[in-house]
Amino acid sequence: MHPLSFPWDATSPVKVLCLGAHSDDIEIGCGGTILRLVRQYPNCVFHWAVFSTPGVRAEEAQRGAVLFAGARALKRPLLKGFQDGFMPFAGVEVKTVFEELKIISPDLIFTHNRNDAHQDHRFLAELTWNTFRDHMILEYEIPKYDGDLGRPSVFVPLDSELCEKKVQYLMDTFESQRSKRWFQSDTFFSLLRLRGIECNAPSGYAEAFYCRKLML
Repeated sequence: MHPLSFPWDATSPVKVLCLGAHSDDIEIGCGGTILRLVRQYPNCVFHWAVFSTPGVRAEEAQRGAVLFAGARALKRPLLKGFQDGFMPFAGVEVKTVFEELKIISPDLIFTHNRNDAHQDHRFLAELTWNTFRDHMILEYEIPKYDGDLGRPSVFVPLDSELCEKKVQYLMDTFESQRSKRWFQSDTFFSLLRLRGIECNAPSGYAEAFYCRKLML
């Protein structure tokens, strides 16, 4: 396993764009990495866009963004009202949102995996790549009933403190999801542990991503 570092120092004003189809996607997929970025790069600025936030889920999305990114580093979250499961059929409207996000010109983008079994997730991944064509993009993973976990190529080791914080924030914030059998603390710890094993993380925990292009 060969470590690589981002080309920034602790004072860099890094712009990070976090994209999620649903209110908890960003936090589940890359919440630990976001917490690490906040600690490692204090001048980070986070732009947060969630495309389906009906009812109470908008409040959860807002709360999750503040907890993970921090109120000081967070630009006002963009919370949209697209219908869950129907985003590919609202393509023009969703693409318009992406075009408006171009003005951010982010240094790093977190988005869904293009091979995700959920149609909304796949669609956002596709639009991320055809909108941001010369950017650093990391695709995160979401555990779910469909069993679509793959073989990621990029790993971010996380210490146990960050893992505990990530899982606690998830369980405290997204109360509407607690009735789902998979939305449990042990689900999130298990995936962190599995990816930690695969990259031989010192703590035993990591988040993993898919990176299509990397220039050395």
